Amino acid sequence: MGKKQKKQPVRPSSSQPANKEGAGLSLGDLLSAETLGKLKAQADEMKQADAARKENLRKQEDERKKQEQKRRENDFAYLLENSDQSWSKYK
Repeated sequence: MGKKQKKQPVRPSSSQPANKEGAGLSLGDLLSAETLGKLKAQADEMKQADAARKENLRKQEDERKKQEQKRRENDFAYLLENSDQSWSKYK
C-alpha cells in the first residue's frame, strides 16, 4: 500500500509575466481615468480632514493653556513662588 501524494499547484515562474501585455504596466495604467480621479479626490479629502483635525487639536491645546494660565494668575501661592524677588526694579 502506497502513500497518497498531494498534487502541487502549478505556479507560473516569477521571471515570466502571466501575460505579455501587462508586463510593464503600473496600477495607474491599469485603472481608468475616472477611477484615478476618484482616488485622488478621496486622498485630497482625507488630507484636508487630517489637517482640520490637527488644527482643531492645536486650538484645543491653546485654549487649555490659556485656561491654565488664567487659573495660575488667580493663584496667589503660584504668583508668590514665581514672581521676581528683586523689588528694587519697581521703585
